[in-house]
Amino acid sequence: MNIMMFAHNGSLNRGCEAIVRSSTNLIKEKINGTKIYLASGLPETDQMITQLDGIYDGSKNEIKKYSFSWVISLLNVKFFKDESYALRKIHHNIINRIRDVDVCLSIGGDNYCYGEQPGWYEIDKRVKQQKKKLVLWGCSIGEEDMSERKLDDLKLFDLILARETLTYNMLKNKGLNNVKLCADPAFTLEKEELELPKGWQEGNTVGLNFSPLVEGKNPKSKVAIHDLINHILKETNLTIALTPHVMENGNNDYQLLSNYFDMYKDTGRVIILPDHLNATQYKGYIARMKFFIGARTHATIAAYSQCIPTMVLGYSVKSKGIAKDLFGEEKLVLGIEQISDSQLLISSFNEMVSEENEIRKKLQQSMPKIKKMCYKAADYLNELIS
Repeated sequence: MNIMMFAHNGSLNRGCEAIVRSSTNLIKEKINGTKIYLASGLPETDQMITQLDGIYDGSKNEIKKYSFSWVISLLNVKFFKDESYALRKIHHNIINRIRDVDVCLSIGGDNYCYGEQPGWYEIDKRVKQQKKKLVLWGCSIGEEDMSERKLDDLKLFDLILARETLTYNMLKNKGLNNVKLCADPAFTLEKEELELPKGWQEGNTVGLNFSPLVEGKNPKSKVAIHDLINHILKETNLTIALTPHVMENGNNDYQLLSNYFDMYKDTGRVIILPDHLNATQYKGYIARMKFFIGARTHATIAAYSQCIPTMVLGYSVKSKGIAKDLFGEEKLVLGIEQISDSQLLISSFNEMVSEENEIRKKLQQSMPKIKKMCYKAADYLNELIS
């Protein structure tokens, strides 16, 4: 059985790397003889994922102005309102590989949260035209993200695996019968523990991850994060470990966090983790933290999976759904509009500290069930292809 993962834009986003690593392990453990190939927008960033059987160049092709393809694309759009020819040319690198595999796994967990995705829709159509199995793997989609066009695309899938109950229930309510509930595969990601950096307090370090994506959506949050850091330094004896998790061009956690580090490094209680670690190595550090505060979903999943009390900053349906499945409520998940409220940030942090033992105990109770749900995804895939 040959499987191709697509809708992956490279591992500079360590969450995307975590999905590829953990999904590959899950599937190979459950389905003997499976070979897994990755179509990547930045294949050079994925070379360290050695479990894969091959990495394809899944980057987009440019349609050069005044070329034959450009003229045909222009005419199709102008006279027939049909962009499919152009999309086939742009995504040729992925479409050209469909014939070599049995199953195509669309793995971008939140790709459907960001407006219409005509490129993915076109790839999905080509998969089904070639009579191959099409699976949406570990997705989150909000009610506000849905459209008729998106719903039509989702109907093409042989199997949709929702990674939390909010998405699952919404998709079922939309009339989709191809949906199963699982959990994000990254809950099963292995960890690699490196030497602790200078300034790290064993058993007394809080991780802080913040992202340009979240700051851009609520610029006033920058002041609130400073207020939170000042509160932690003044009212506790914790060390703060600034923890990047995405290092993409124009969306680089490390660059943002470096600004905070420069402001607080002289306190001796603020350190920053390097920007070149892989997903398992970041998880190795997060696993040894006392608390974690994070904007990137997969940084928070790394913490949750190690039963670290965690506070989530400014995210959407996926973070709400994941917290609800873990705690039975949206515990310590602050919406994008809330994270500029310094007092709310500080009171939520204080709540996390005061309820540390209860939170840790609840995560320890939830984690076996969540990890079992991760493996259910591979079971559902196995049922589909058997």
